[in-house]
Amino acid sequence: MAYQVIARKWRPQTFEEVTGQEAITRTLRNAVEHDRVHHAYLFSGARGVGKTTTARLLAKALNCRKTVQPNAKPCAATDETVCESCLEISESRSIDVLEIDAASHTGIDDIRETILESINFNPARDRFKVFIIDEVHQLSKAAFNALLKTLEEPPPRVVFIMATTELHKVPDTILSRCQEFEFRTISTDKIFKQLRKISEAEKIE
Repeated sequence: MAYQVIARKWRPQTFEEVTGQEAITRTLRNAVEHDRVHHAYLFSGARGVGKTTTARLLAKALNCRKTVQPNAKPCAATDETVCESCLEISESRSIDVLEIDAASHTGIDDIRETILESINFNPARDRFKVFIIDEVHQLSKAAFNALLKTLEEPPPRVVFIMATTELHKVPDTILSRCQEFEFRTISTDKIFKQLRKISEAEKIE
């Protein structure tokens, strides 16, 4: 239980805090800064390399209320002046940022209920409605086909961020409509440095 608490506490709150994926986070920051955000992203890589964390950071950047436009440096949840949108996304309770676990919601009915029935409505409070689909490769063929139609004609103010550990199982028709980022395995040296930083801060001997 203590591990879970520490892991949650030290989860990166800004793009700069993401370890080992500097090229990806720099590209995403630039996209936000220059208003070149794609309507669909696909993050691939092993477990634990930062795919879901980066997806949440991108959702925060798109919806941060500290600036009139999307903010490449969104609020950290620990900031005294954290905006409501960034705080809600950090705590997984935003009504405009929906996280879907495709491992347990594989069918077309799941996609229809969580995405298709709400996608044509404007965001309730934020700038963008963001759908984060984890383990997207586990969707059924029918679910992929339903999702494909939306990716072909995406509504405005909607962004899809999909994550997978098995890229080869994602249909080419989906891949061709996404901007793809491959998350590299984090080096042992970087892992060690981050663990040392955390252990020193937490006074763990």
